[in-house]
Amino acid sequence: MSPVSVSTNRVVPGPQEPEEKTYHPSDGLFTDAHVPDFDAYLALYKKSTEEPEEFWADVAQEFYWKKPPSGPMLQYNFDVNKGNIYIKFMEGAKTNICYNILDRNVHERNLGEKVAYYWEGNSPDHHQNITYNQLLRNVCRCANALKLLGVKKGDRVAIYLPMIPELVYTMLACARIGAVHSIVFAGFSSESLCERIMDAQCNILVTADGVYRGDKLINLKKIASEALERCKERYVPVCCSLLSEEPLFTSTSHPSIIHTHSGALTQSETVHYKHTHTHTHRSTHPITDCQGLPSNSTVWNPSVWWSNIMQHAVYTAHTVCTKQCASIHSFISVQGVLHTVTGYMLYTSLTFKYVFDYHHDDVYWCTADIGWITGHSYITYGPLANGATSVLFEGVPVYPHVGRLWEIIEKYGVSKFYTAPTAIRLLMKYGREPLYDLSSLCVLGTVGEPINPEAWLWYYDVVGQQRCPVIDTFWQTETGGHVLTPLPAATPLKPGSATCPFFGVQPAILNEHGEELEGEAEGYLVFRKPWPGIMRGVYGNQERFESTYFRKFPGFYVTGDGCRRDQDGYYWITGRIDDMLNVSGHLLSTAEVEAALTEHPSVAEAAVVSQPHAVKGECLYCFVTLKDHKEFNRTLMEELKRKGQREKIGPIATPDFIQNAPGLPKTRSGKIMRRVLRQIARNEKDLGDLSTLADPKVVEVLFSQRCEAAA
Repeated sequence: MSPVSVSTNRVVPGPQEPEEKTYHPSDGLFTDAHVPDFDAYLALYKKSTEEPEEFWADVAQEFYWKKPPSGPMLQYNFDVNKGNIYIKFMEGAKTNICYNILDRNVHERNLGEKVAYYWEGNSPDHHQNITYNQLLRNVCRCANALKLLGVKKGDRVAIYLPMIPELVYTMLACARIGAVHSIVFAGFSSESLCERIMDAQCNILVTADGVYRGDKLINLKKIASEALERCKERYVPVCCSLLSEEPLFTSTSHPSIIHTHSGALTQSETVHYKHTHTHTHRSTHPITDCQGLPSNSTVWNPSVWWSNIMQHAVYTAHTVCTKQCASIHSFISVQGVLHTVTGYMLYTSLTFKYVFDYHHDDVYWCTADIGWITGHSYITYGPLANGATSVLFEGVPVYPHVGRLWEIIEKYGVSKFYTAPTAIRLLMKYGREPLYDLSSLCVLGTVGEPINPEAWLWYYDVVGQQRCPVIDTFWQTETGGHVLTPLPAATPLKPGSATCPFFGVQPAILNEHGEELEGEAEGYLVFRKPWPGIMRGVYGNQERFESTYFRKFPGFYVTGDGCRRDQDGYYWITGRIDDMLNVSGHLLSTAEVEAALTEHPSVAEAAVVSQPHAVKGECLYCFVTLKDHKEFNRTLMEELKRKGQREKIGPIATPDFIQNAPGLPKTRSGKIMRRVLRQIARNEKDLGDLSTLADPKVVEVLFSQRCEAAA
């Protein structure tokens, strides 16, 4: 099959006697596939790009609209030279995402008794089946509890919970009543939680007393209390009281709701929290919860907020906060990204259906945390929009034994499995025999970072038993969902390649001068037109939105990733071009990590780059320049790792290597040459042109000290 060009200057992938080995799905595995072959993919792709209004109107018919759109399906401008950048999709439409993914599944599609989630706790002894009826009921209860505390449309609710059912209940309750939910990964430090509470201006914090992650106890309530103390120190007008009652669930974590309101924290009552099944409290607010509702409370039909602005907020892997406002899904922190609920709902639903080839009797499992955008799109909204049955997992891959993931797959008959390359590389070292029955699996997926061919082949051979296609998905917080991805029955696979664009997505590769490259090429990955799930802007900063994503190459959305296109038109992500670090699938800003290092009183300057890691994919390699008369020793290194990163950002930001750097390689204008530092970290001696360095001798010194750090 030859590559097919469906319009001028556009390459649509298709295998053409590739040098790399391609892998095809097993015969008979996808007899009822939504996209049965590559020709069917091409036909749908062509319609999505040449007739987008009709294509997305067909998708929109699957959902309920309180009010239909009042204008064209899609309007946009990607060229800064032609005016302000904007993307509009289904302008004027009003809906509610919670109503679409819960009420309609129960009352219109008769899925009330179908299992929505198999919840599997950190311990194999803790588990629970949650039907769509139970999910809707508990979401309504939680919505009522929030309303009793005065939460209203537009209020921000911070959620700091582990992977327990109450996390899903709370986020959907917020969506139901029009509140903004900001979900913070329950592994972040009090400092990170504080920053997110302040950035989103939250007035409610929902947390738990603690959680076991493996055999390690994480005291979430203590961290939450410390975060609120930090808010107080920064003169943020936050007060708190405790909402507590008997838990609705059977996990080892117990939820608390801390109510914040105007006034100084010092004026509030002391917050006490319950532990196990006992609790004490002192509060000026009613003590209630999702279960202890007043008798006159409406359980099944609390007010549903109908609007084209349904709100939720979540901090993403970019250490950014997302705020989904039914027409906007915005990220409020360092960089507030705006999405629409209409576009986000349609796009997550469609990508889930096609990318995983979802069918009614499938059991789907995404191992991500809902604190990240992957969990939002492909644990909550996408699966529920399709009426799917999913596994919700609280634990870690190797606790209480290294076969935990395979044990769960066997237990629930998981057919579609979606995890990170980091987890795959971690499990590779334990051998090639999972020793569990994995015959239920049909589709394997990866997310978070490019997967290296060695890990891809192990995943395909050992876990998929050479039957299951490996779906290597590429997407970003800003894209809302998958943008480059194979389809299980349609796309021949190459280990390490994200392969083809999803429907409505039109990629291109540019060189440094903004010239579009045809055929085999490597350069900047960009997109020439929008799709429903793409970001709509940066919260409160149109200038930053345009300068970050559109000014470098007018007429294109710039991803910030490098990309290679091979002779068959397949796309291969080569890594971040900007200053981002991808550690275990989590994007970290170099500026954030460096800022944490330089807070140490002994550190004058720091620079951070990535180094390849056998399990994490990439790890942090830090160069620190000390202040005069300060000594670089093991004690300092441990302080920088512990206080500078684990406590400031979280364990994911713990450096693997810290090297003493008397000086850093800089240009004459003072810019750090990170390219050189990356090569030093990787012990690559061919540095190329160093003529722009102010002091080339710094490089020799750093190389001479490198072995100490690597050891």
